[in-house]
Amino acid sequence: MTHDAPAPATPEPATPPTGADQRRGPLRLGDKVQLTDPRGRLHTITLAEGATFHTHKGYFTHAQLVGQPEGSVVTNTAGIDYVALRPLLADYVLSMPRGAAVVYPKDAGQIVGMADIYPGARVVEAGVGSGALTMSLLRAVGDGGSVHSIERREDFAAIARGNVETFFGGPHPAWDLTVGDLADVLPQIAGPGTVDRVVLDMLAPWENVDAVADALASGGVLVCYVATTTQLSRVAEGLRADGRFTEPSAWESMVRGWHLEGLAVRPEHRMIGHTGFLITARRMADGVVVPERRRRPAKGAYPAADAEWTAEDVGERPISDKKIRRVRRDVGQAPE
Repeated sequence: MTHDAPAPATPEPATPPTGADQRRGPLRLGDKVQLTDPRGRLHTITLAEGATFHTHKGYFTHAQLVGQPEGSVVTNTAGIDYVALRPLLADYVLSMPRGAAVVYPKDAGQIVGMADIYPGARVVEAGVGSGALTMSLLRAVGDGGSVHSIERREDFAAIARGNVETFFGGPHPAWDLTVGDLADVLPQIAGPGTVDRVVLDMLAPWENVDAVADALASGGVLVCYVATTTQLSRVAEGLRADGRFTEPSAWESMVRGWHLEGLAVRPEHRMIGHTGFLITARRMADGVVVPERRRRPAKGAYPAADAEWTAEDVGERPISDKKIRRVRRDVGQAPE
């Protein structure tokens, strides 16, 4: 007596991973992969069906990487080995399409750490730029927190949305993005004392101190990222004049790499120097008067009357409409 063997089960089609899951497991079609050659040079590719990676010294097919674990080595037709890894957030930020200048990873890390941005925190960010800092904030608050980004320019907002959704593999559940002015949008999205952290990356953050103070909870942290000492001074004096914040603290960070080769250990010849200043202050409880400082600068040290600020005032190069249109196409957010 014979028995028919059961028919093999038909495998169900794989569901494309999203969010954090897309950064686990073997390399897949659609993944971004960072290749490192024997001389330490980096190349970033997106794995695609039938594609190849070419240099003037040979090539290999993307199919050679599909299904391989991270940290694999692929050899091209000329015998050159490449280490293949998914790019870290810092790698992605520095290589992604951009319209506005990005907040460098060294500064994003300082903002997350020094502002104590924690899982579940309610964060408002104004001045989203190309979305670099947004990704660090979303990583810090997790799915249970919230990041509401506000951007004045619709084209910058579109570029940021494309970059953020590319990195996370789709819309992030904790992220909202609104186009408009902070002073107009913040009262609509946050009631008094309902925000834990506010991060401002804009030309004149001192113009929004009142709106931020209304939204921040007692003990909440304000962080401002500015480019020049003049801006730094204006923010500090604006916070002191408001009277609802602790004495502000300011600093900058510099990163210097080191050459490591046997006993030839020395500082690198180049370093990441000044990128911006960070200034922080915390929200006092309502009705509490901030103790007066013991030392005050001379009256001549105070800023002049308010004036309209432009990007050129702080040394930023104007960004052409042509470049913005190109970057929007690169991130899949071309205007309709």
